[in-house]
Amino acid sequence: MSTAKELLDKFADIHPLPHVVTTVTNLINDSESTMKDFEDIIKMDPVLVSRLLTLVNSPFYGLTQTVDSISRAVAFLGMKNLHNLVVTDALKNIFVDPGTNLIFSKKKVWIHSAAVSICSKMVAERIFGINGDDAFLCGILHDFGLLVEEQLMREDFNKICSSISSTTALIEAEQAAFSTNHCEIGHIMTLDWNMPLTIQEAIRDHHTNFEDIEPASLTGIVQIAEYIASQMEYNILPNVTTDISPPLMIHLEDNADEYNVLVEDLPEELEKAQSIYG
Repeated sequence: MSTAKELLDKFADIHPLPHVVTTVTNLINDSESTMKDFEDIIKMDPVLVSRLLTLVNSPFYGLTQTVDSISRAVAFLGMKNLHNLVVTDALKNIFVDPGTNLIFSKKKVWIHSAAVSICSKMVAERIFGINGDDAFLCGILHDFGLLVEEQLMREDFNKICSSISSTTALIEAEQAAFSTNHCEIGHIMTLDWNMPLTIQEAIRDHHTNFEDIEPASLTGIVQIAEYIASQMEYNILPNVTTDISPPLMIHLEDNADEYNVLVEDLPEELEKAQSIYG
């Protein structure tokens, strides 16, 4: 755990997140915060204002009238959607920062994370009938630790990427080389941001195989979404199979018809997301 913390601190020195992320996260965790508090923060960042208005007027919501005020957009989206927007926007440049690495592509990490986030939200809402905001956030954040490793230990990280054949092998190779892994690094990040326990656990355990996992749990949803994204070739690394907990595979087989419809719709949902985030 201490190794993961040290790496994350070093990464933060290189890529500090905007102050607005910490501020909005603190507001989320403050039971006395109001929509006006969120509005006051957002309106100071013109890029976020643009993203906010684009999101609320996007096909995601299908509103018949254009929302053109910050206060109305904030009120319509709600605190969690707003938080997800801020975090996603802050991380985007880190994910897609151009580079010359031929083995590990930050752009592919972004595409994979976007696919898992959208799919997680769809699984939560369509399959289990629960709010998908936390599932979306987990999808965006779940592989963030890979970027930390690539940035700080590039040579060893590239060797790992060129030699593994499964996500289980990836975790084992990371642990052997770095005394930590990207799941643990992501988990530390969620602790630093004081995120809910279910989000912390889902990011920590998204590659852990459980014999008794509940498909409707946040961890189960993220594992399902990552498996679907990988099957649809929204992968970070080529020819790397995604392992999934046995009860989740049984759940997928038992609900194949519903998931087939979801898979058919996923590319369109990703296209909608791309209209917002690029």
